[in-house]
Amino acid sequence: QVRLVESGGGLVQAGASLRLSCVTSGRTISRNVMGWFRQAPGSEREFVAGISRSGGRTYYADSVKGRFTISRDSAKNTVYLQMNSLETDDTAVYYCAAGIGRTNPILIMTGIHEYEYWGQGTQVTVSS
Repeated sequence: QVRLVESGGGLVQAGASLRLSCVTSGRTISRNVMGWFRQAPGSEREFVAGISRSGGRTYYADSVKGRFTISRDSAKNTVYLQMNSLETDDTAVYYCAAGIGRTNPILIMTGIHEYEYWGQGTQVTVSS
């Protein structure tokens, strides 16, 4: 069983920064493909950023490219999402997700149904 716990959300003004954390237990993250998704009210959950098992490859949604950075610290079993230059459209609940059992060390997954485990989410609200 894999457990994911997100933290770091909050209420900020447009232009500010936040760093989200996702602590993983039950399975070392170096064996998982990890991703961040978000869901705004009335909208479907969407892919934000992904990182490979090796940590050497990352991928971003166009809407956050150049502003968000995903990273991982295997020693702490934690994945981060650094969010800079936040915009009101970034307001959403942010979810961390883990995909297990993938053997390709550089695989990135962008589909919701590709991930087996999810955290409970952390709210990010950006005011104008």
